[in-house]
Amino acid sequence: MRALVLTGVESLEVRGVPEPTPDGRALIAVERAGLCGTDLKLHQGKPPVDYPRVLGHEVVGRVVRAGTPGRVAEGTRVLVDPTVACGHCHACHADRPNLCPRGALIGRDVDGGFADYVAVDDRQLLPLPPSLSLEDAALLQVLGVCVHAQRRIAAFPGQTAAVIGLGVGGLLHTQLLAQRGVRVVGITRSAAKRELAEALGAAVTCPPDEAAGRISDVTDGRGADLVVESAGTTQTLAQAIDLVGVGGTILQYGIIAATEGRLPFYDLYYKEIDLVNSRAAAPGDYATSIELLASKQVQVAPLISASYPLEQGAAAFAAMHTRSDLIKVLLEIG
Repeated sequence: MRALVLTGVESLEVRGVPEPTPDGRALIAVERAGLCGTDLKLHQGKPPVDYPRVLGHEVVGRVVRAGTPGRVAEGTRVLVDPTVACGHCHACHADRPNLCPRGALIGRDVDGGFADYVAVDDRQLLPLPPSLSLEDAALLQVLGVCVHAQRRIAAFPGQTAAVIGLGVGGLLHTQLLAQRGVRVVGITRSAAKRELAEALGAAVTCPPDEAAGRISDVTDGRGADLVVESAGTTQTLAQAIDLVGVGGTILQYGIIAATEGRLPFYDLYYKEIDLVNSRAAAPGDYATSIELLASKQVQVAPLISASYPLEQGAAAFAAMHTRSDLIKVLLEIG
């Protein structure tokens, strides 16, 4: 089968690799796979993986070989939950398989979905309604991660939330918060992304250097009730601490890999800020994301910037690294 293989830092090639062996797992013919920020970091060796590695964890396709015990029938179109969990530890028994200490992520710790086929435990499969397009379905995994993050916070109609960073995650958080009756202030340098955020439900948008003033205006100087940090840098986390009001909450959605940086630590104490983190998602979060898309409560089509065939996977990565106007890029595989 064909696979887009990471052979070293910033080294990708399409090559023939063996098809996954029958070992009780379900075999999925991959149809669409999304490029994620995690894929871009792995491509750059941050963190390194065992080479060669087939990347890709945002995967939709069809079951061509049912797994044991055959919970999902052959021919079913499915979303793949990319989290591999042991099913036996304390976290798994607490319905938090995303925190399994013996767990893994397909496309990072084991081979993933940038290939004709991927094999996974059938517990990782979520059947999709026929009404969902392949392109929309390809964003279900990242939507599920956003749903999981928002389940960890309280948000109420009439509150004001700032969303820092309007990439895929930030734009999905904007929609989810607007649905909850929250007034959203979207923050990014990109004028095009600000315009899109407003079309998707943001009440106000602005560049970062205007954020403090705009939030002060719409909250009568109180600051935001909630800030979603969706850019993943220590600088934007520091800005989140600055923008949130007394007694407010920061949802740390962006993944920060830095081990040092300057933060206004005293404000964390003085404002009595709740700092909430989220990691990946649980199966129930993906089920909710499917319901949200099927009922058209969330729009994902405007977030898709481009699609590339698998053979042009290296070009897709290059485009994501160099073009700031791209939001979500898909690989067309099957």
